[in-house]
Amino acid sequence: MLTWILPLIAVAVAVAIVVMFNRLVRARQMAREGWSGIDVQLKRRSDLIPNLVDSVKSYAAHERDLLTQVTELRAAARALPADAVAQRAAAEMALTAALGRLVVLAEAYPDLKASGNFLKLQQQLSDMESEIQMARRYYNGAARNLNILIESFPSNLIAGTFGFAHMDYFELNDTAERAAPAVSV
Repeated sequence: MLTWILPLIAVAVAVAIVVMFNRLVRARQMAREGWSGIDVQLKRRSDLIPNLVDSVKSYAAHERDLLTQVTELRAAARALPADAVAQRAAAEMALTAALGRLVVLAEAYPDLKASGNFLKLQQQLSDMESEIQMARRYYNGAARNLNILIESFPSNLIAGTFGFAHMDYFELNDTAERAAPAVSV
């Protein structure tokens, strides 16, 4: 009887290990897919920024500091490695804040506000921010699921053995960044 029980237990343990390993791999791939979605949306927004800056530049030439800041923040965000989630999140949040100030700047220039090109760019930027927000929620959910598996028993044993690492969340770290920008009309 014991000769059947020990091999059966060994097979059950092996199956459990394979199942847990595959769950970890699936969760990691979902998180990577989520990060790829964020990366694509951030790239699209980054490609839109030069057009937006050029559009504003012709109307608000004396606002060079803000235009330069937006351009520099865009370059800094693009220069970071794709897998540096926390650093990318901080850089992108700074860029988002600067873009918000750029859009608010349009309020001071009625001709710019009425420009069809600027309105189209502003709408594209707004749509893009919504897409980034959706991609960020998907990624954070996938990262959460992976992190839960990595921390939960017994999958944490498999995760530690095979080198599965926590994924950082794409989130705001500064409480000042969470506040809605003040817009005066």
